[in-house]
Amino acid sequence: MDSILVRGGGKLSGQIPIAGAKNACLALMPATLLSDEPLTLTNAPRLSDIRTMTELLSSLGAEVTSLQEGKVLAMASHGPINTRAEYDIVRKMRASNLVLGPLLAREGHAEVSLPGGCAIGARPMDIHTDGLAKMGAQIDLRDGYLHAKADGGKLKGAVIDFPFASVGATENIMMAATLAKGTTVINNAAREPEIVDLADCLRAMGAQIDGDGTSTVTIQGVDRLHGATHRVVTDRIELGTYMLAPAICGGEVELLGGRIDLLAAFCEKLDAAGISVSETENGLSVTRREDQIRAVDVTTEPFPGFPTDLQAQMMALLCTADGTSVLEEKIFENRFMHAPELIRMGADIEVHGGTATVKGVSKLKGAPVMATDLRASVSLILAGMAAEGETTVSRVYHLDRGYEHVVTKLRGVGADIERIKS
Repeated sequence: MDSILVRGGGKLSGQIPIAGAKNACLALMPATLLSDEPLTLTNAPRLSDIRTMTELLSSLGAEVTSLQEGKVLAMASHGPINTRAEYDIVRKMRASNLVLGPLLAREGHAEVSLPGGCAIGARPMDIHTDGLAKMGAQIDLRDGYLHAKADGGKLKGAVIDFPFASVGATENIMMAATLAKGTTVINNAAREPEIVDLADCLRAMGAQIDGDGTSTVTIQGVDRLHGATHRVVTDRIELGTYMLAPAICGGEVELLGGRIDLLAAFCEKLDAAGISVSETENGLSVTRREDQIRAVDVTTEPFPGFPTDLQAQMMALLCTADGTSVLEEKIFENRFMHAPELIRMGADIEVHGGTATVKGVSKLKGAPVMATDLRASVSLILAGMAAEGETTVSRVYHLDRGYEHVVTKLRGVGADIERIKS
């Protein structure tokens, strides 16, 4: 397995281009199953998860062509559709479950393996299946597969009350509802920018959707959707990650394509920690106002709150802050697995259940560490950039799922980092 070698020290300066959002693109791609006309996505990220979704859609009969070095995905589902999503592909990535709603909407039936993905806590499918059942789908679990069939061959509009604001379930139901008969109302819907991006794409395809970005989304079903071209929204998690690089190391970095509205709660915490974020003509500029970061408390929440996907990276920043910070994880259990690795680098962290207490130390020390999941992997790289000596991060295959060209981007602003091939 490859590893990342980081030598700490030195301020950063320059520009980092921010890619299209992984989580948005993984929801947009299955939308091609809703129409027999072409769907083209621009500003697509070049990641292993995108390749996995490409493999899954191809297995279902869709045509997916990667253009402009992967930045454009040209898709079409005009041929016969296979309605069985096989375990060997679905197990690689949780977002594979997003083909369930489109397959049911278009074909009236589907068999989708239960998904896999990062081991950061339970993310059950019942909120997806309960919503589809309200729309007239009969669903049962057999041999590890969800077998779903729409009553009468077509889904029907319904009022669906989510017990919590699930991003994936909101996306699945929203796509399914575009071709359902009648009106579907999703209460307690997720409000993330990726939801709005999906709604924008579906509207470009002819869907009738209102309320996206709020907790109540209304979808009026239509007979068919047509083709469209859609630009994938900026990846707010990649954006936040690279905003933390100059915060940790010092210097000034411009994030091309960055937008404060995507990360307002995160930017508020950066400001409280002593980090300035300003808008530029091309994105956002980030610089540290003082020699030492100030301690801040963080609680992860659904959008528009502080993103759980930036908690690990924020912890890396707070390891050398002045004072004690408390990080409370309210979205996923098992999401402090990076803490023991940071402790190996000299961090002072205590974890009790869903709360981590971080007492700032004067300096982190380079050490061999191991990535446990996607966001943990990049948090260790950030920590290594500020540590004394060398840090080797192993198991970085996680990294390739969510960050394109991370070594190239960080080296471009002055980081001493390289990928070591196994």
